Amino acid sequence: MTNALYPPARPQSVGEVLDLAFRIFGATLLKCLPFAALAVIAGQLPNVYSLASGQPLLNDPQLALRRFFDPKFWLLELVAIFLTVTLTNAVVLRQYALITAQPASGGAALSAGARHTPGIVLIWILIALPWVLFGVLAGVMAAAAKGGGALSVAALLCLLVFVVASISVLRWSCAVVVYLVTERGPLTSMSRSWQLTRGHFWRLSLIYSVGIVLLIVLYLLSGVISSVVALMFVRGNLAMITAAATVVVVLMGGFATPFYSALALAILGDLSVRSEGSDLERRISAPAS
Repeated sequence: MTNALYPPARPQSVGEVLDLAFRIFGATLLKCLPFAALAVIAGQLPNVYSLASGQPLLNDPQLALRRFFDPKFWLLELVAIFLTVTLTNAVVLRQYALITAQPASGGAALSAGARHTPGIVLIWILIALPWVLFGVLAGVMAAAAKGGGALSVAALLCLLVFVVASISVLRWSCAVVVYLVTERGPLTSMSRSWQLTRGHFWRLSLIYSVGIVLLIVLYLLSGVISSVVALMFVRGNLAMITAAATVVVVLMGGFATPFYSALALAILGDLSVRSEGSDLERRISAPAS
């Protein structure tokens, strides 16, 4: 693979960014699919433990309380998070290596993915903080609101915090990829993402919206496929239906993760080119000292 695929040579339109994402996805899928599928499987470890312990995956408060006080469940939850994040990191790192003509061994990607996992978890925690604030504020306002006027004020405040949280998430949306493909630390990567996304709110909203719609369609198709398989072959056997659905979900998840990471890389490439162009323009227009 040559360097022509990435990074882009010039700023791109929304359609060109999506086209680049599909080209990255197509060029790297086969080599990233094992990591992506294993990431989906790793995320199911707590559920596998619950089933093996005779606890059905139902919204039963008693079962949820039992799992809450089960140290083995929480240990598996931590292991699942570590493995899922590590394998997802490996997908991004291997895609980046492949499209930039760098050495792209699976072992190196996995090792680097594990090394970056604590930083990725920190970034996700910091990105989630505005949403935690929104949830807490919404709960407090809903509990304190009395009468129509107070309820309206509470709703407006919650809406304001929701908007701020949404904007902050979008502005930090490149932080994970920046952290993985550069030598920056977690906080510096978040700062870099904030700089790169300045002035591109609506454009990025459109790109991510298209990507989310495509992923939703993908998962809907997986549901339809698993239902058809269940009706055709398993004939009402609950265990077989569950197994068939799990296989399809793993396969679809294996496709969804490389697609989203390809989209994230395409967005970062476009924003980086735009940022470099803006920096160059500022240097050229700056008065000589």
